[in-house]
Amino acid sequence: MKKIVLILILSIFSMGSTFLFAMDPLVAPKLTNNPSLDIIVTNTTPLLCFFNAAGGTGKRTYTIQIDKDPDFKSADLLEYKSVPEWNKYVARKMVKEEDALDDATVYFWRVRAVDSAGEVGPWAHSRFLVHTKADDKFMDMVRVPAVNVEVSSGFNSKNIMDLDDPGQVTFWQGTPPGEPVKWVKFDLGEKKTLSRVWLLSNPDGPDGWLKDFGWQMSADGKVWYGIKGSVVQNNDTFRNIIDFLVPVETRYLRLLITGWHGYAPQINAVTLYSPGKPAVPEVPGEDYVLIVGNQQNGFTFTELARHVEKLDLGLKTLTVPHYEVSMEMLNSLKKKPVAIIFSGNNASYQNLPMFEYNGEYEIIRESDIPMLGICCGHQQLAMAYGYTYANSMGWDDITALENAKTRAEITIEKTDPVFEGIPNPFTSVEIHGWAIAYLPDDFEVLARSTYIQSVKNIKRMIYGEQFHAEINVPYNEGRGYLTNFLKMAIEQEGR
Repeated sequence: MKKIVLILILSIFSMGSTFLFAMDPLVAPKLTNNPSLDIIVTNTTPLLCFFNAAGGTGKRTYTIQIDKDPDFKSADLLEYKSVPEWNKYVARKMVKEEDALDDATVYFWRVRAVDSAGEVGPWAHSRFLVHTKADDKFMDMVRVPAVNVEVSSGFNSKNIMDLDDPGQVTFWQGTPPGEPVKWVKFDLGEKKTLSRVWLLSNPDGPDGWLKDFGWQMSADGKVWYGIKGSVVQNNDTFRNIIDFLVPVETRYLRLLITGWHGYAPQINAVTLYSPGKPAVPEVPGEDYVLIVGNQQNGFTFTELARHVEKLDLGLKTLTVPHYEVSMEMLNSLKKKPVAIIFSGNNASYQNLPMFEYNGEYEIIRESDIPMLGICCGHQQLAMAYGYTYANSMGWDDITALENAKTRAEITIEKTDPVFEGIPNPFTSVEIHGWAIAYLPDDFEVLARSTYIQSVKNIKRMIYGEQFHAEINVPYNEGRGYLTNFLKMAIEQEGR
């Protein structure tokens, strides 16, 4: 009997030893959340969000360092220790007020995990630019479409100009190994004035990032001239904003690529801009709702306009892309809308030219017209006061569908007329990968699931819903939210 017991003890000890020493080692967290690489941070106390590390023993915490020095050796070094994981996907830490960062300054930051046994993982590195005025006003530019795109090699050149949400992850890739120089030629159809280019490459890693490149112009598409100030050398990021020193007039534009990371260059999207302002849209003669289309192509993620017009409230709709709205546009409308709704989208912000949202941010901060943000629009209510105030939740829409996360049980925390007729708790449609992480001043939380689901501004009539009240499915108990908001907006206008 003693022999059997001894064998059992030795077996258990052996299993325990195997368990203790076979744990996966700590790996670096992923700093591709918000702010991801080279994001422009619009406040001096940003919220730093990142994806959790894997491996280690027990619970993990994190050490964060922020410095102006890429070697993290300056007197300005900030360090935060023992930062906990917020959920099983994400950790986050806000820079303290007493540690406020300098404006117009590039900061480097790095993060590593520490497990319960005291083991320390490798650093993950990134950087961002603090520029508090970057989102102050409408960009004063309009998009310039290309009528044709040609490439020196490779396939799917159309992916370079598919300016919609899925288009930010599809790409053109040059044929490897091929010639040492690659090019992409844009035909604008006629001579246009160009002042800025937004260029997006592989968001998932450096393979395919452009390293050495420049922009050229041509009157006939045959003889090319370099554009002053457009040459980039030793590029080490996946997104670039190229502002020409002087706007150029040209019909043909060419991107000349002479170096890249990995075995072939990759371009996910190029957007061209001309200085100027979009035309003021014609508005309906009847009472209407202005819908701001927050998808990258300016449309809405759901059939929002159709839903609003079917609510039997006597309201028409006008949909305008997010990159064309501004306070100036709003003030120039012949007839003001009863309300403004900011729609959802289906893309990650790190893949988008965020300066296109500046006009929307103007309206959120300044307008007295009743406003409602849905999904992305809900997040924009916070991001208008600090870009990092929203973060990826660690899943995307596809994952959500696979994990049956399209239904959220939401608890109402504060009674408000916008919830009239809605049970507490209620179930609604959840199709998103991002959420509000921090609320700015003058906003309060009305409802939550495991995170913020509804907000309200305490000084102006501004509401936000992370869920989708406008989607008509049997289990959506939150459908009355949008109807209630619009009824309140009509009453406020005295109609």
